[in-house]
Amino acid sequence: MIRRILPLALATALCSAPVFAEDLMQTYELARSGDPVLSSAESQRIIDREGAVQARAGLLPQLSGTVDFGRGYTAGSSERDSNRTYGARLSQSVFNWGTINQYRAAREFDAAGNYDLDAANDDLIVRTADAYFRVLEATETLAAAEAAEEAFQKQFDYADKRLEVGLAPITDVHEARAQYDSARANAILARNALRDAFEALAEITGQPVYAFKGLPEDFSPELPAGGDANAWVATALERNPTLLASGHAVRASEHSVQSARGGHLPSLSFGAGYNNNTGWDNNPATLSGRSEGHSIGLTLSVPIFAGGATQSGVREAIARRDQTQDRNEQIKRAIVRNTRNAYQSLVAGVSEIEARRLALVSAQSAYDASQVGLEVGTRTVIDVLINQQNLFGARQNYANARYNYLRSRLALEQAAGTLDATTVQDINRLLTVDVTAPVQQQ
Repeated sequence: MIRRILPLALATALCSAPVFAEDLMQTYELARSGDPVLSSAESQRIIDREGAVQARAGLLPQLSGTVDFGRGYTAGSSERDSNRTYGARLSQSVFNWGTINQYRAAREFDAAGNYDLDAANDDLIVRTADAYFRVLEATETLAAAEAAEEAFQKQFDYADKRLEVGLAPITDVHEARAQYDSARANAILARNALRDAFEALAEITGQPVYAFKGLPEDFSPELPAGGDANAWVATALERNPTLLASGHAVRASEHSVQSARGGHLPSLSFGAGYNNNTGWDNNPATLSGRSEGHSIGLTLSVPIFAGGATQSGVREAIARRDQTQDRNEQIKRAIVRNTRNAYQSLVAGVSEIEARRLALVSAQSAYDASQVGLEVGTRTVIDVLINQQNLFGARQNYANARYNYLRSRLALEQAAGTLDATTVQDINRLLTVDVTAPVQQQ
């Protein structure tokens, strides 16, 4: 797999990285060296670059050489003769409108290839971070599911004991049993989801990741600098690599139209040649002749009729140009929409995290109060079960809200074309809590 040299800051940060990743930054570095999708994009970049080199070759001198040796026999005679010829030919295109525009189109595709590779690198950051966050979310979900399973089991045991002494109806036992069985099922599903999250991350990095860092409970998000939604949209229209690549594709298609129209125009080329011919009789061995020649001149080629292929090629090139322009407009509109949506999601995420945190505090307080109420007889087992379920959901929602905020930030910078390793470093600094991976230990 081919890899571009990392920026100095990133290389310095990772020069002492261990074999296995310990945080998001090192996980991203593993993905850079192990992701087959990025490797394919880098190979495509080489293809685009070589396409421009090959197109330029049509405008450069062409030199070829020939050597020929032959022996002839005369029917009914023992006489034989031999012939040797060698020569060289130099040609240079002076004017060919089709070839010139083919080279111009290839240069535009070459330029687009740079932006396509930038977009692939941005996509790798987003995919790696999303897979990393899914492991963290799945870990918190599993922890909450296991805590809920343990709590529901205790409630079931408590209800069963109260039923034995006649202090609780059988309906409380059935309800507690149902909630406990549901919690067990949720824990099984959460454990399986965590395993799948690990596999999804390993699919990108090429090897398993054994250490993670997550957000602290008191994480306080902030909006990144860069202005409002309109300012981010303006940045996206100026810097988004997918849109920039599409712009070069449009210009390449315009050159392709001119190249197709060049089929109607004459072409002019310069040529020079040298030829040496020697012949002799083999019986007896005598020289029969020798010739040497030089040639130089200009060749004008004028197309007259090609069966309608040239006109058809022009119509096809125009249709492809229109198609590329329409695709460029669609990409532009999608980027505007995605940028605005990512910014609004980020703004909403700041408020949502605080709301989810308060909801978690309230759910915890309600659960604690219901536990006390059950002990003194003012609450039933069903009340405790409901509050326990609400607490479980509040923990999940709070975890999802925090990591969705980070996803929205990455999506915003990806749309704006400002996403790079520095962004990964900034987010990595927010992840300060060591996270135990329970599934990996099984």
